[in-house]
Amino acid sequence: MKKKAIPLCAVLLGVASQAQGNDHIEAGDFMVRAGFHSVDPKSDNLSLGPGSELQVRADIALTFNVSYFVTNAIAIELQAATPFEHDVVLEGAGKVASTDHLPPTLNVQYHFHMGDFKPYVGAGINWTIFFQENASGALEGSKVHLGDSIGLGVQAGADYFIGNGWYLNGEARWLDIDSKLKLDGNKLGTVEIDPLVFALTVGKQF
Repeated sequence: MKKKAIPLCAVLLGVASQAQGNDHIEAGDFMVRAGFHSVDPKSDNLSLGPGSELQVRADIALTFNVSYFVTNAIAIELQAATPFEHDVVLEGAGKVASTDHLPPTLNVQYHFHMGDFKPYVGAGINWTIFFQENASGALEGSKVHLGDSIGLGVQAGADYFIGNGWYLNGEARWLDIDSKLKLDGNKLGTVEIDPLVFALTVGKQF
């Protein structure tokens, strides 16, 4: 029985050693990712009355993020992007405005190491900055303003190691984005955007 246990232990130690060798990421490492995020706002963003719902349309933009690994499992991530542009549609009147936004986000992540496949979850703070608000259609000539938003966000995703420090990444996020809407200086209410965000990126470990 002992003779059989010796080679079995050797195999198990070899598997454990190989798994440890495939961890790749260690404390002090950086991961830099770039790719595309799709911001898809929830439905019924603001009701102005019966039959007068405002809808914020989806958009896709180029994004960048960098993660610093405090340990081999815990990382701090900062995300930035090129501007997203969203059309604002009023029920029964079509497009009435558009706006750009930038969504810098700071997250704390926990990474699970499963060989080359590394899923993670995270949570943090999102600051959404609105600018370039333009009225059009039925609101042509009016002044539209959307206030900045600070809210919580959560994420779940995975990195897949493809060699030489390179990774493929996919993830989903939910962000709490609520913006105060003003038309010609008059408060109309809070636009609840609260989007689902989906991403495909490529990452490099340093």
